[in-house]
Amino acid sequence: MGILNLTPDSFFADSRVADQANHTDVLRRAEAMLKAGAAVLDLGAYSSRPGAEDISATEEQRRLLPALAAVREAFPEALISVDTFRAAVVAEAVAAGADIINDISGGTLDAEMFATVGRLRVPYVLMHIRGTPQTMTQHTEYAHDIVLELVRYFRDKLVALRALGVVDVVLDPGFGFAKTPAQSHELLRRLQELQVLGLPVLAALSRKGMVYKPLGLTAAEALPGTVALNTVALLNGARLLRVHDVAEAVQAVRLVSQTYPSLAP
Repeated sequence: MGILNLTPDSFFADSRVADQANHTDVLRRAEAMLKAGAAVLDLGAYSSRPGAEDISATEEQRRLLPALAAVREAFPEALISVDTFRAAVVAEAVAAGADIINDISGGTLDAEMFATVGRLRVPYVLMHIRGTPQTMTQHTEYAHDIVLELVRYFRDKLVALRALGVVDVVLDPGFGFAKTPAQSHELLRRLQELQVLGLPVLAALSRKGMVYKPLGLTAAEALPGTVALNTVALLNGARLLRVHDVAEAVQAVRLVSQTYPSLAP
């Protein structure tokens, strides 16, 4: 899953797509990702980095919808995911050609999200978070075992989703979202435990703090570390990687699949 950030403030500056009337930049990047082997293009117009500015739904749609329409027209066979936690944005995005909804909030930030996804019958990425992008760093205390808390969270959310007709669900443990780097590493080490839920797991580790902070680096310097942790995620059962650097991730997928054929997507 290749990341296309339609934002001016995403944490990794090189991932930001220029806001152009003709969408040259987003189309160029989308084409490069697809040629490199991306299975999904993930478009997002709301930065979810810690402490990011909260923008209105109107501004999110202004950034997202024209670019989405341009990508859909240019690449009609591509699978397109939209990264949003707002039901109103979901409805507009699906109408504009989105195939998948990637919700960082797991339905916690919009009470209409689950019903909207169910009505539209689109696959849904269910992520674990506590708080909001603005407050999540204040919610890293877990009363119980962190993996057990995630299993319970996903279990309860899945009951609600299935009651509304949502059947195609991917689980995202939310590395870095209301989790310290140490907690994220524990979660990565124990990722296989989420297989008890019987659903595919997405690993979104690309250039995050859990990669570069333990190494004393920056996000810009974190590509080798990202490849290393993506490989760990694959070995621990991840079925989809959300990344800024598609070619490197595809190499990791192919080599892990070559060495461990049972893990091939």
